[in-house]
Amino acid sequence: MGILEFQPFGIPKFNKTKKTMSKLHLNITGMTCVNCANAITRATKKIKGVKSASISLSDNSGIFELENKSLEQKIIEKIKALGFGVAHDFNELLIAQAKEQKVLSIKLAISAISSGLIMLFHFGLISASHDFIALSSLVLCSLCLLCGTSFYTHALRSLKEKNFDMNTLVSLGVFSAFFYSLFAYFAGSHELYFDSPAMIISFVLLGKFLESKARAKTSLRLKSLMDLKPKIAHLLLADGTEKQIKASELKIGDIISIKPGEHAPSDAIITYGGAEFDESAINGESLPRYKSVGENIFGGSTNINGTILAKIAKNPKESLLEGIISSLQQSASKKLNIARLADKISNIFVPSVIGVSLLTLIIWSFFDVNRAAICAISVLVISCPCALGLATPIAIVCALSKGSKSGILIKNPAIIELIKGAKIVAFDKTGTLTKGSLSVSATSLNDDDLRLAGFLSKASSHPISKAISKYASTSKGAKGIKELAGLGIEYEENGVLMLLGSIKLLQNHGIVLNESQKEQILAQNAALALLAVGGEYRGFIALSDEIKEGAKELISKLKAKGLKCIMLSGDNEKNAGQISRELRLDECYAELLPNEKVELLRGFGGSVVFVGDGINDALAMKEAMIGVAISNSSDISKDASDIIIIKDDIKALSELFSLGQKALKIIKQNLFWAFCYNALCIPLAAGVFGGAGVFLTPAIAAFAMSSSSVIVVLNSLRLLR
Repeated sequence: MGILEFQPFGIPKFNKTKKTMSKLHLNITGMTCVNCANAITRATKKIKGVKSASISLSDNSGIFELENKSLEQKIIEKIKALGFGVAHDFNELLIAQAKEQKVLSIKLAISAISSGLIMLFHFGLISASHDFIALSSLVLCSLCLLCGTSFYTHALRSLKEKNFDMNTLVSLGVFSAFFYSLFAYFAGSHELYFDSPAMIISFVLLGKFLESKARAKTSLRLKSLMDLKPKIAHLLLADGTEKQIKASELKIGDIISIKPGEHAPSDAIITYGGAEFDESAINGESLPRYKSVGENIFGGSTNINGTILAKIAKNPKESLLEGIISSLQQSASKKLNIARLADKISNIFVPSVIGVSLLTLIIWSFFDVNRAAICAISVLVISCPCALGLATPIAIVCALSKGSKSGILIKNPAIIELIKGAKIVAFDKTGTLTKGSLSVSATSLNDDDLRLAGFLSKASSHPISKAISKYASTSKGAKGIKELAGLGIEYEENGVLMLLGSIKLLQNHGIVLNESQKEQILAQNAALALLAVGGEYRGFIALSDEIKEGAKELISKLKAKGLKCIMLSGDNEKNAGQISRELRLDECYAELLPNEKVELLRGFGGSVVFVGDGINDALAMKEAMIGVAISNSSDISKDASDIIIIKDDIKALSELFSLGQKALKIIKQNLFWAFCYNALCIPLAAGVFGGAGVFLTPAIAAFAMSSSSVIVVLNSLRLLR
């Protein structure tokens, strides 16, 4: 159980420990494969005071938990010592990535042309003397080797940290083939294999280029969100003039103007004017929504057609937009259990491959020394820990991006793995399945009496009074009404007493209802306001909390998926039961306190998804296997949840289950492919099927190795459709 600490404004927050940990987020450049990320993770974890390190290749980020903020510089220096860079912000990262891709494309072009010429020599398509061909192949191969310099430098730096990765295998394969051919060249042999190291470099560069282009697509969602953050804001001063300031300098309570075409710099409340706002990038709503005085706007939403004034409600660093960006960045670096298994295998994979390569060399040397060298090199080159390492993180990032675009903010990526085990979906009632505001559902009053009821309720702030006043469209209210707590309203004019409230209010004034009137009232499954004028009962107004649009459709879809749908409500049994019957829920539990909801969830076991919105739902969200907060939730319930449904459409919850199933399916496909690829290709490269005349060259091995990573990335990108 976490320790409950009270923050400013009385909002409680759950912390696992009292000890404050400093969190560092870095944008890391120069990573080319998942083994680069693993090398940084292992190296930085060795620094004393670093509690955890999570590096994500998919979005080139690193998140570190530090006991002391002074360790930040040590971490940056360690990353740079490994041959990688650190960008100050996301834009600098994008610039660095674009530069890396450009350099990579130039190297690929040089290597491809050089290796292509070597292959023309190799197959005799260019007529020349053996000496000319051999020397030309040596020069062109050396040029290709220069294009692969980054692989060797990363391999050397990783070895210094006692890490083995893909760069180690590529470097060993390339130099083994090159020095073998170089020795044969000076020995005057015609058995030269300069084509092998050249093609290895070319195919690996091609794979890295295609992989980096494909991975760039997973960053598009993050980039589009970053672009929504305006750098400046128009601050309204006390004298009515405007001043341009940095958006990051805005404070809660500041009044700003937002003109057509501009993005809101933070979450705010409109104080003047009205405009249509495009919120599609934030919550997936395709159509603009008109918002006026008193309504909330999200930071990053776009003003389409009107100038407004708004009061800043949240610090720009704490806005919903910043929350989405932060969650996407942090969630990308978290690992699922299935990913940890892949990591453990990857850690022993490279040393094992080197051992298999040496064993291949020794065994084949008894039969054919030349074949022994080719097979040993092919084993080194074809083995690909990248596909295994990429299988999970690239799919997670695609799932997070897809969810965010659909209005589903996944704070904890572990739900992708957990959601398959869900058996029960438990809903809070008010504000979750219902709109949370009363409205008139029926009335027996005539038009004149209804206007009178509106006249009496206009001056009252009670939710029932507000609903009646709104329904009656009353512009003028009574002055001097008397509100009686739990009873209703009394008002006297010209000696005539008017009552609007409960049956008890009428009984207190000696007004008795006949049996027919009582039966009519009891038949209403709703809150009631009774009107009496001059001691005479005039009729009733029935009010109810309306079911949200899409709630019935959602329950139907969840049941079709085999999920049991129940309600856990603090409302009275009559109201909760009525809503439950209308929605055809499987079970309904009413009049529950927050701790009673928790006890019920424990009784159901660890397979419950709880959906709520209020402060009183925070404990239940923490207790449930997966906690879901909807768009209008309180800050504390959002903080306690694993998922936030951003858009005002509860049906998105059904999309969440579908997304979780698809993402887990993709992850399993990726891992299956990675395991099967290595299980088949390593024996093939080692010459196990040599008796059937099946052998691989290092060039073909390089092509297969590069293709395996690209296939994993492309398969994951299917989630973004």
